[in-house]
Amino acid sequence: QMQLTESGGGSVQAGGSLTLSCVNSGIFYGVYYMAWFRQQPGGAREGVAAIYPSGGTTFYGDSVKGQFTISHDKDKNTLYLQMTNLKPEDAGVYVCAARGGRVWDPLNGDQYNLWGQGTQVTVSS
Repeated sequence: QMQLTESGGGSVQAGGSLTLSCVNSGIFYGVYYMAWFRQQPGGAREGVAAIYPSGGTTFYGDSVKGQFTISHDKDKNTLYLQMTNLKPEDAGVYVCAARGGRVWDPLNGDQYNLWGQGTQVTVSS
């Protein structure tokens, strides 16, 4: 059974950077999508970034465009999220998600059926 395991979270000061990683214990064949979501206290789950690894197409939430970069290393079976110029409002639990098959709305969490446990990101002002 596939498992997603995130790492790389931590505490940084505003303006700092972090890179999150998500390792997939299994392998998808054919079409699949992967994404990062964040959950903030009292807030709704937000789609931060998504990628169609086979084609390299990426998708970003409006709040992180130009600030975050999603990428996927097929050889390492690992999804990344590079976060720069972090702000206190970027804090939250970042969760990796995946789905085999086509995803019609890549930043919608309801489209995904495989989730990691999440990694905490804290940004101090």
